[in-house]
Amino acid sequence: MIFVVYPNIEIGKRDYADFKAEVAGYGRDPEHVKITQLVNTVAAATKMEAEDKWAVINKLPLEIDALSLLSEALNFDFATKRMDEAFTDEEMAEISGLQGIRDGVVRASGNKNPTVRDFIHFSGRGRVHNPIVGGPKEISDRLEQWFVERACDGFVVAATHVPGAYEDFICFVVPELQRRGLFRGEYAGKTLRENLGMPIPQVAAWRRAQVSTG
Repeated sequence: MIFVVYPNIEIGKRDYADFKAEVAGYGRDPEHVKITQLVNTVAAATKMEAEDKWAVINKLPLEIDALSLLSEALNFDFATKRMDEAFTDEEMAEISGLQGIRDGVVRASGNKNPTVRDFIHFSGRGRVHNPIVGGPKEISDRLEQWFVERACDGFVVAATHVPGAYEDFICFVVPELQRRGLFRGEYAGKTLRENLGMPIPQVAAWRRAQVSTG
């Protein structure tokens, strides 16, 4: 199972197709390698209620939350810098954590020496990205589109807030997905493979597949 964060469905469909083709090229059944897209949902009984809920959730993140998450992810103590103080070249080079975040901030800000405030704004750490906000129909429509148009095989549902996000998804969205035949009514077995419809491969089966396609 592969976990992805595609920025939109068009990129998702393109990368999904490319990855599945690559899997087939190695002699594996592409349907046995599942791609799951991360989704953030804000669900309620109606779209209006969900939008009201999102308005509250969107005000919850604080600067200290972003700074804590940035310090953890980048392995750099952001408390040593003032909010509008630029990072020096030496400090940028010292960042030993997730350098993809560092490089993304540089690209988005257009500044090779961003400030702490730049890191908070352009990294988006501690904030919810591109949430699907709506009632059962609106959220199910979006999920069904991604699934039917082959942008992913399933989803990893992230909590936009706790407690309550997962409970809302189960209460409002799951019944609608089940009504559409997109979500199981009961488990097929006791293991993840059984529930995903994936057979247990024989030992070293991937080696034999490579030989047969080589």
